[in-house]
Amino acid sequence: MSDRVICTENLSKLYRIGEYQGGYRTLRETIVNAFSAPFRYLRRHPQSSNLNPGLDSIWALKDVSFEVKRGEVVGIIGPNGAGKSTLLRILSRITEPTEGWAEIQGRVGSLLEVGTGFHHELTGRENIYLNGAILGMKKGEIDRKFDEIVAFAEIEKFIDTPVKRYSSGMRVRLAFAVAAHLEPEILLVDEVLAVGDAAFQKKCLGKMGEVAGEGRTVLFVSHNLAAIQALCTRAVLLKQGRLEIDGTADTTIQRYVQTWAWAKTHALKDRTDRRGNEKLKFTDIWFENVNGSPSPVATSGQDLRVVCRFKTQGFSSNNGVIFSVGIQTLSGEKLMLFRNDYTGEVLREIPPLGLAVCTIPRFPLMAGTYRVDIYAEEVGEALDWVPFATELQVIEGDFFGTGKLKHPGFGPFLVDHAWSMCHVD
Repeated sequence: MSDRVICTENLSKLYRIGEYQGGYRTLRETIVNAFSAPFRYLRRHPQSSNLNPGLDSIWALKDVSFEVKRGEVVGIIGPNGAGKSTLLRILSRITEPTEGWAEIQGRVGSLLEVGTGFHHELTGRENIYLNGAILGMKKGEIDRKFDEIVAFAEIEKFIDTPVKRYSSGMRVRLAFAVAAHLEPEILLVDEVLAVGDAAFQKKCLGKMGEVAGEGRTVLFVSHNLAAIQALCTRAVLLKQGRLEIDGTADTTIQRYVQTWAWAKTHALKDRTDRRGNEKLKFTDIWFENVNGSPSPVATSGQDLRVVCRFKTQGFSSNNGVIFSVGIQTLSGEKLMLFRNDYTGEVLREIPPLGLAVCTIPRFPLMAGTYRVDIYAEEVGEALDWVPFATELQVIEGDFFGTGKLKHPGFGPFLVDHAWSMCHVD
């Protein structure tokens, strides 16, 4: 028997923007059809002569071919709009390919969206048994896993509450617990883990490591390159729907980081790797010192201003706009997030052209190079999100005012602290 459990050949997906795609099935029907048997075979013959894609069409995937063997843990990385989620949706049979084919052998568990596969009128308990049945498990098998699932999801008090009353965090905890504990032979996980808090994300990554250690197959989509590097032996890089590189995790991540140089050669206003409705759009970003003078670098211990220029298109907001600045390592490890709603500053008067300025007192990172993401939203609706909007170079500074520099082996942060000593009789 072949060790190959996933195979795609010239897999392509074309979306026609704004066009009705035919009869829709419910999510429940799609998932039942997808997971009711242990063997999956998807095929769509090439139809290039009939497609004639135009300006209102976009190839989310184009000619993607690769194989995954049993027990491999494969990361899927790439910029926004690269086709990562589309690939997993095809493999999960939530959507069909336009061209090419995919073959999957084994019982599949997937976590692609918050609450995917849940019936919101049913309780958490009922959804656990429903999902187990869809995966082809017997009631006794689900019984043996039930307590472990509930404990992992940390929802004991709400297990008999309808899922429609769960918060997004509760839904994603239960969804991951179900997907990981009902022993699928293949686990597909999208960036949905970003919904959970930091402690739960760490818990999930640990569980995926356990799943991989048990010889099951994992496909993991994430922008967190540190997690990809820690969990995956191999990684696939997608760019504009095409497979750019398929190699070891280290090699693929290095190639991906090199592609970020592209961002530095394109003006922010011209960047296409962004998400949001662009009713508010970032057009430039730069750094200033506390005196308001532009500064190409930040200095540890000195005040820093992050200035984001934006424009709007007849935009007005009754609820206010939330601006965010996120700072990460170049490998994708999240370090800091600054948001005006965290500080209680409601920004409602949004001009047609304006500057959103984030002031960070005594910048607390050690010398190094960091990635800066920027984001704007209104009541949960993304206006503009630009990953790796710019690069921030930090140089050493006398943070503590003593001339002493922190030992670099203990992480990137500099934090004020004080010592004292007393006698004990």
